[in-house]
Amino acid sequence: MSDWVVDAQEVTKVFTMGEVEVHALRGLSLTIEPGEVIAIMGPSGSGKSTLMNILGCLDRPTAGNYYLDGESVAELNDDQLADIRNRKVGFIFQSFNLLPRATALANVELPLRYARNGKNRRQRARAALEAVGLADRMTHRPNELSGGEQQRVAIARAIVNEPSIVMADEPTGNLDTASGDAIMEVLLNLNKERGTTLIIVTHDPEIAEHTQRVVRILDGRVVEG
Repeated sequence: MSDWVVDAQEVTKVFTMGEVEVHALRGLSLTIEPGEVIAIMGPSGSGKSTLMNILGCLDRPTAGNYYLDGESVAELNDDQLADIRNRKVGFIFQSFNLLPRATALANVELPLRYARNGKNRRQRARAALEAVGLADRMTHRPNELSGGEQQRVAIARAIVNEPSIVMADEPTGNLDTASGDAIMEVLLNLNKERGTTLIIVTHDPEIAEHTQRVVRILDGRVVEG
């Protein structure tokens, strides 16, 4: 069993576009300890999104090894990939990705509907919303919530399965400064209180300053961190 929650070794990812091969990741290696808070930074086209897709089990590497919480990911089929993703990873996106006609509570319950262990869904969803400070907004729909509140719902949805890691892709990108600061406080409190491993992709140096380590990606390789 690996001591790392994320252990990627010599990972490559090649996309074929017609007769052209695009090398998005070029032998990238990265390890992350359980409970660590890291920022992933790099210019557009550096490979950040591809790396996030592989670390989050949305895609497989072309070559190399990737272990998530001790489980080998590289050779899993689509069903196995979906299973480990649902058990081990929580996602937070810049655009919230909430169901517009569903209440906050129903949005947070959604991952539990796909989980093998979907018992006590309502109770667990309520607890997740309480953990992000939305105990009084559970029956509200997204259009009745502020941007910051919508992102808190998204965070609650990401943590309801108690994943090994939470991956946040520009989680404050659509928020004003005050709301963004509040969201970072929520995320850091989850790390402090639950030991949740946080991987945050960001272009914002101020967001990166809140993390324990900054990993910089350039041309498909780790160049710092």
